[in-house]
Amino acid sequence: MKNKLPILLLAFTVVSCGKSDKKQEAENSYANLKDTHLLADKQATKETAALYNNLFNLRENGYMFGHQDDLAYGVEWKYEEGRSDVKDVTGDYPAVYGWDIGRLENNEEKNLDGVPFEKMRQFIKQVYDRGGVNTISWHMNNPLSGGDAWDNPQGTVASILPGGDKHEVFKGWLDNAASFFLSLKGSDGKLIPILYRPYHEFTGNWFWWCKNTTTPQQFKELWKFTVNYFEEKGVHNLIYVYNTSDSNVNTQEDFMEYYPGDEYVDMMSFDAYQMGEGTKLEEYSKNVNHLLTVIQKAADEHGKLTALAETGYEAIPYEKWWTETLTNAIGKNKISYVLVWRNHGWNEHMNPPRMHYYAPYSGHFYKEDFIQYYKDRNTLFQSDVTKEKLYQ
Repeated sequence: MKNKLPILLLAFTVVSCGKSDKKQEAENSYANLKDTHLLADKQATKETAALYNNLFNLRENGYMFGHQDDLAYGVEWKYEEGRSDVKDVTGDYPAVYGWDIGRLENNEEKNLDGVPFEKMRQFIKQVYDRGGVNTISWHMNNPLSGGDAWDNPQGTVASILPGGDKHEVFKGWLDNAASFFLSLKGSDGKLIPILYRPYHEFTGNWFWWCKNTTTPQQFKELWKFTVNYFEEKGVHNLIYVYNTSDSNVNTQEDFMEYYPGDEYVDMMSFDAYQMGEGTKLEEYSKNVNHLLTVIQKAADEHGKLTALAETGYEAIPYEKWWTETLTNAIGKNKISYVLVWRNHGWNEHMNPPRMHYYAPYSGHFYKEDFIQYYKDRNTLFQSDVTKEKLYQ
């Protein structure tokens, strides 16, 4: 077992107030609580506030490792109780588990990657019960065109803002999400805290909410409306994660251009993938480390957490990617977590058809490097975070 430093658990008080008087209420309620970090949602549940505060302290131990859809399927298996490709290799689960609620807007039974929402609820409960952390993104269909998230005509965001033609449709979709978030409960009967990452990778040009089709003002209005709407619906178990891609971001000004404000954000993050071999490996490490440093500075100035919310190297064909490339990319930055994408396995729908996975599985040729990465003092997996009781 890896030796880890103990975490000091903070005492805190959960308060209720509106957005208009949030700042004064927060200052009054938290004035005597040293080092307590305030969530965007001042009515956040006790467990959500505990998780947020404990994540700040957990950074002194290292960063959590995460994997998308980890419990649902892996390379050549699906829905096997208790199974995980990460666990098959290391004997331990990830600390962070990623999920996506795309297609929930259409009341479908399965998400865009084929995971039934009922099973997703069960997986999220398992994670919470064992002390792990859940994060959710939403590849939401285009409410204007009827296409998917990657259909990005001009004017979509404008159409769903108050006064827009699709505003009521959009509110209905948010209602579906609110109902889902409120259905997530642990064995203790408590609402499960979620790191929620809406409108992710917006500095790219591939989603309908990206900056090539959306102005900074429109994006900020959309973000604020979403946060306020969920709070009005009684959703108080979300930690809001602001997320860019690595595209079109080089400076702190680039990263903060669409930032909706400290009262609406809890964590800052970006997504970046390893693309290509040879010199591309070193370029990835250098570029990710640079952006993490930039974002860490912004987060420190605004009192927020940071994360590398999506990353990975498809099929991991380099033998030292974990202990060398990714480790160098993170460097000395004190991030909350890093999450690699899903292990789909053979994907005949890709062009060209190929193996599509980002965490090693039991038969992977370079799995030993991941085992060494797991043993690193700076990487935190399920067994490391369970004992820290992040929700207390």
